[in-house]
Amino acid sequence: MKILYNIAIAIYGALICVVSLFNHKAKLFCRGRKGLLKRIASEIGHSKPIIWFHCSSVGEFEQARPLIEWYKENRKEYSILLTFFSPSGYEMRKNYPLADWIYYLPLDSASNARRFIELVSPCKAIFIKYEFWYNYLSQLHKKGIETYIVSAIFREDQAFFKPYGGLFRKMIKSFTALFVQDEQSKKLLENIGISSNVIVCGDTRFDRVNQITSSSKEFPVISKFSGNSFTLLAGSTWPPDEEILAASVKNFSKVKLVMAPHEIHKEHISGILETFKGYKVIKFSESVNLTDAQIEDANVLVIDCMGILSSIYRYGNFAYIGGGFGVGIHNILEAATYGIPVAFGPKYQKFKEARDLIARQGATSVRSQEEFYSLLDKLVKNNNVVQERGKICLNYVKENLGATNKIISKIENVSF
Repeated sequence: MKILYNIAIAIYGALICVVSLFNHKAKLFCRGRKGLLKRIASEIGHSKPIIWFHCSSVGEFEQARPLIEWYKENRKEYSILLTFFSPSGYEMRKNYPLADWIYYLPLDSASNARRFIELVSPCKAIFIKYEFWYNYLSQLHKKGIETYIVSAIFREDQAFFKPYGGLFRKMIKSFTALFVQDEQSKKLLENIGISSNVIVCGDTRFDRVNQITSSSKEFPVISKFSGNSFTLLAGSTWPPDEEILAASVKNFSKVKLVMAPHEIHKEHISGILETFKGYKVIKFSESVNLTDAQIEDANVLVIDCMGILSSIYRYGNFAYIGGGFGVGIHNILEAATYGIPVAFGPKYQKFKEARDLIARQGATSVRSQEEFYSLLDKLVKNNNVVQERGKICLNYVKENLGATNKIISKIENVSF
């Protein structure tokens, strides 16, 4: 199985280099790893012990962020190394000021993992949520380095729990401790003989979104655009989401739509303008050149910049989260923490918070444009329903705070 794993990693590396010839993300993936180990060797310093945080992408970084911030504030004797697997994570957070070094993670070949661990020599390694890399975990375990996974969540259909999953179970056994989100994850691990080092702590994202609301920025342009209208805030949208929004919002003359697409490259923005042909659309980047009357008269505001979505949900009466008609929904907690109801497409099952909020009736999954239209119509006409569902979302976030302190108390043996 180990041989097959290493072959698969090699094939993946070769294929993505081929794809990079015509795919921008793949190009960033390959370019960011070119000569990477040499660069790490020349840049990494060891004047302080290094804590290594590894995230797949932006969402996992948000889970790591409360932990990183705690260490920078309370354990200044450590340096912080941050790595990303995906280009979307690295490119967005490559200038994050609280990390001393930020890199792509070299592909998980045996030689890369061995060399990386030799160069970095971390005193602790903290992986986030779904990040399981056999060769890296093997090297960390071999060298006796404390290794943790935080905000992890496990499902019965994962390879760890299948007859063929021996290699994956070996990865789990490499961790010093596993901080999981829920009791179900703990039970699944107990069923394969892993229990003594499994701790239910919840999800650090709740702490992160709570931080955001207390320090969110104000955007006068969005406030001016929304006015007293019912405002639908659509975050991290993809083309299938945008088609549903365009077909639905046109039926509501008093609804304003603020839409922050997941990708803001030129082709996507052009596609959005085409989809919303017939609407009065303005772009956030151009709003500085518009009069107050032009801003107030528009009915669609496209957020064509990165990094502000988590702050602008405050302007919404209702949030739609994209991705549910693709591989899976994006972060719904960033909206829920502002006390507004949320909706998303049908691909939400892997996300505990989505399942929980649907069960509590704070969130709704829609399977079609017709279902979304019906939901929007209900909310526009009944403010009491909006308030009730929003309160459910806010209370859910508040009930789940504290994962960061629980994790830190175990790793660092401190009390809060």
